[in-house]
Amino acid sequence: QVQLAESGGGLVQPGGSLRLSCATSGGIFNSNRVAWYRQATGKQREVVATIINRRNKDYADFAKGRFTISRDNANNSFNLQMNNLIPEDTAVYYCSALWNWQTYWGQGTQVTVSS
Repeated sequence: QVQLAESGGGLVQPGGSLRLSCATSGGIFNSNRVAWYRQATGKQREVVATIINRRNKDYADFAKGRFTISRDNANNSFNLQMNNLIPEDTAVYYCSALWNWQTYWGQGTQVTVSS
């Protein structure tokens, strides 16, 4: 069964770091497009970072220099390392992957940046 499951969210102070992980099953780890999105309260969901063809990485402007997306081949997961977090990064973060012409989503993990 194709599934995605995020973990690693939580409450962090401004300037802190979090590492989100997206566990995969059902073969979706071999997707040619995996991505992290986020959705803040009252706002549209937006892309944070993507990996295309398992190696080409792209980031939203707000993520460049602070966030890093990566694949963990040993654990069939992909991760989002987030550094220098600011309150505006507060959102629910979702992992997503394209597989057999369908886009799959995890359930989301809450990230709150607050002092």
